Amino acid sequence: MTELTPFITYLQRIISFSEDELTDFLAAFQFKKIKKKQFIIQPDFVAKYRTFVIQGAFRSYVIDQNGVDHTIQFAIEEWWVSDYNSYIYQKPATMFVEALEDSIVLQIDYETEQRLKQTSHKFETFFRIAAERTAAYHQRRVISALTRSAEERYNDFLETYPSVANRLPQYALASYLGMTREFLSKIRNNKVKKSVK
Repeated sequence: MTELTPFITYLQRIISFSEDELTDFLAAFQFKKIKKKQFIIQPDFVAKYRTFVIQGAFRSYVIDQNGVDHTIQFAIEEWWVSDYNSYIYQKPATMFVEALEDSIVLQIDYETEQRLKQTSHKFETFFRIAAERTAAYHQRRVISALTRSAEERYNDFLETYPSVANRLPQYALASYLGMTREFLSKIRNNKVKKSVK
């Protein structure tokens, strides 16, 4: 049960389960270890799982017709990751989801999640809250991409996720922020120079 403690703590912050409800809920998830650089979702295959990160880091991204990759989302401890369009509609995925570190996760498959939600209003409420938070995150991300400068986006990321930035490869962070590695390096160097003055 020790390996599930972070997940249980996370659940209890969102909704109050009885011991029996908690047991039923946890039984629906599979515990997995994922190696660095391993893909848990790839384009053209249906995303069968919604994944909760207990330990580690992931990146979801797409590759455009010119071969340029665009990072859609990162996921570290206590974050969820999937190709949600594929998972929700059970259609072929369009994204890659790759482990950036050796990771430990909990996964629930689509059919099990649907059954779980039908058995309990609390279970359905939990997944609704998780979906609402994901939708809010993606809205903030789109608005930031449309209205903030590259440097502002970088500073916002550092401010919002101070412990995450140092764990991410520079190419992945640059891709997420919508800039080249060279431009991200320039922003970082300017920031260092300003802090030295």
